[in-house]
Amino acid sequence: MSPNADLSVWGEAILYKQFDVGYEIRLDRAFDLLASSGPERRKPVRGEGHAIQIPNPPVTVSLGTEPITIAGSRLDAELSACLYDFGVISFRVRIVPPAWRSWQEFESFALEAATSSAWNVFGPCRDRLLDRIAPAIERPSRAKVTEEYIVFRIGGLRDADGRTVPPTALSDEAIAGALLGERRTVSIGARRHLLSERFSYFDDDLAVLTWNAALIVEPVPEDTDVQFVLEFANAQLLELRYYDAILDEELPRTYDEIASARRGFHLLGRRYSRLLAVLQARVADATEAVERAENALKVTDDVYLARIYAAALEIFRGRSWRQGIDQKVAIIRDAYTMLNAESQARRAEVLELTIVILIVLELVLAWFVR
Repeated sequence: MSPNADLSVWGEAILYKQFDVGYEIRLDRAFDLLASSGPERRKPVRGEGHAIQIPNPPVTVSLGTEPITIAGSRLDAELSACLYDFGVISFRVRIVPPAWRSWQEFESFALEAATSSAWNVFGPCRDRLLDRIAPAIERPSRAKVTEEYIVFRIGGLRDADGRTVPPTALSDEAIAGALLGERRTVSIGARRHLLSERFSYFDDDLAVLTWNAALIVEPVPEDTDVQFVLEFANAQLLELRYYDAILDEELPRTYDEIASARRGFHLLGRRYSRLLAVLQARVADATEAVERAENALKVTDDVYLARIYAAALEIFRGRSWRQGIDQKVAIIRDAYTMLNAESQARRAEVLELTIVILIVLELVLAWFVR
């Protein structure tokens, strides 16, 4: 028998998929282009939301509905998107069952939603939206790296007598069944490790975070602040992963370009001039883009939302991705420094040789004049 089998639940699933679509999205321009769809630029609304500073709030826009089949039932899923200035668009598919369900039925719904055909709608949604906001995207591109996440949101819990119960009524086994998507029972040790990040602000709310999914219990429908910071953290993670992949491709190319430049001959030791400019541009692009993404949301105090945001970045290994990027940028910088020093040395040698030749010419001319 499933744990918490006597509970009934009102819940939904929100599927997220993020795409990097360009170097930057000019949000004011995108807002104007999406005016017919009623775009919004929202921030966290909780009282402690002042501790979350967002210099350039993302643009959120509704994209209509799409029929989705879940466990044999046809539902109209709500589509929306969130645009970030650092070049990422986060698409959402919100799937809401029509009625209260037993906890066991909710577990089955969660598993069906996580593996459903709903994921197939994201590609066409991206293409349609990009057609609308193309003028707002600087240096557009369609990166292969994407990020996916699922939020299972519960708006209410009731016991067998129909009385509202707090989130503490949910056992670890029940949460694992809905959140981890495993048909077999997860061991106690695995549950303790995977479900260790839990947060509550009120007696009736709960947030449990994992690498690819979160369970949120929130009875106030308008309060989506936890989802907001989780989505933001995922978008930042995508940007880090994207530039890490870019630098992985750039390093072998850099080595080949250095080898090619060394085979050539250039007057005054300028064989590396073009390559030095290219390396400098690569470092500047990667550094600026990553810092813009990381600075898009700043935490000024250790409050509830800030702790969730920090925990999400830790779970997503944001620090490790950033360290990997810094190491690769450092390699390119070292290559730039080495080539620049070699170029300067070669130039100095040419100048010294030129001076010697001029002195010899002067002596020769003086000899013949005599």
